[in-house]
Amino acid sequence: MARSGAAEADPPGEREHRRLAASLTARYSDWVLEALDELPGSFLLTDPALPGHPIVYASRGLAALTGYARRDVLGRNARLFQGAATARAAVAGVREAVRAHRPHQVPILNYRRDGSPHWVLLHLAPVFHAGDGRVLHFLAVQVPIAAAKRRTHPSCAAASGAVLAACREEARVEEDFPCAAHTGKVFVDMDKRGLEAEEPRVASDSEKEMAISMAESIVSALNRYSKLTGLVVSRKRCDSVGIPALSSSLNLSLGRIKQSFVLTYSCLPDMPIIYASDAFISLTGYSREDILGCNTRVLNGPDTSLEVLEEINQHICSEQACTVDLQSYRKDGSSFRDLLHVSPIRDASGKVSFHIWVHLDMGAKHDFSGLTPEVWQLGAVAAVRVAVRGLSASGSLLRPSQ
Repeated sequence: MARSGAAEADPPGEREHRRLAASLTARYSDWVLEALDELPGSFLLTDPALPGHPIVYASRGLAALTGYARRDVLGRNARLFQGAATARAAVAGVREAVRAHRPHQVPILNYRRDGSPHWVLLHLAPVFHAGDGRVLHFLAVQVPIAAAKRRTHPSCAAASGAVLAACREEARVEEDFPCAAHTGKVFVDMDKRGLEAEEPRVASDSEKEMAISMAESIVSALNRYSKLTGLVVSRKRCDSVGIPALSSSLNLSLGRIKQSFVLTYSCLPDMPIIYASDAFISLTGYSREDILGCNTRVLNGPDTSLEVLEEINQHICSEQACTVDLQSYRKDGSSFRDLLHVSPIRDASGKVSFHIWVHLDMGAKHDFSGLTPEVWQLGAVAAVRVAVRGLSASGSLLRPSQ
């Protein structure tokens, strides 16, 4: 009883601190905070399940790098490190990575507590529940980019001027996909600190490797301590959980189609990918283990047009086909001009069961056998429709166990 009374007497700040700490201790055991404190480097962990997607852990190295004490950042959104000249393109790239639940690296201009700007390489990585694939936390590692690595480009200077001209406006978070569920906002808006901005810097290979190595060490520690609670976490989502498996007959039929495409399952939230063609694997660099169970947002990046994505979403909601010109990204981060055709696939009863996404790299050479690219893509759509309708009539779309 005495302990209960003491808890009630705790100040609100202490109760909030315990609530945030429980985000970690309840999942990784009570010893995880001490273990994280022993790790070098500047990093933080955020919890997308809590209102506002707050920071629930900040390393000692973060305080040394930014001037923010741990008590100053816990419970706040990670956008507090942004300032007037933080590039919106960098912020948009991080935002898309959060929505797509994928790792992301980007040089970004952050601000210390005293308002001074400094360049860091931000490495963002989701931490997944190994059992059901849920995102438990996001890890954000900050590696300082040395001044000697700075490189000047005329286009960058012009972009910097454009950012400065618009720095008085705050960035907005919009629900870009009204038919899809998204993770809460993070790294989104900017304040008005320090209009002085340095020229953009480029991270060196050693700085990129350092960020990756730090992230792997941190997730490894989380994984080790999560086993004490029976939870077990992973850097990769367990994509097979809850995802229907296609029948061998349908897999065989789809395997004969040579175009680059994926099939998404329209009957599950967020329309996960349940089939990827060999040509798609070759085009994007993703293995089937990487891609199955993910949303097609995994191909989005900093320069992917939100307006085009919204157009695709509207056509999906209205069960209509569309063809768009999109900037897409491979697993290695390289981009390509993607002529993308998205079309609903109906089963024998007329219900939309799948969507096919046919991707075409417009920067590569293709043999369309005298056809236009659009007609060539429609060939894949027609083949998938024939396979799905024929097999759905006999109940052979999914494996019997499903």
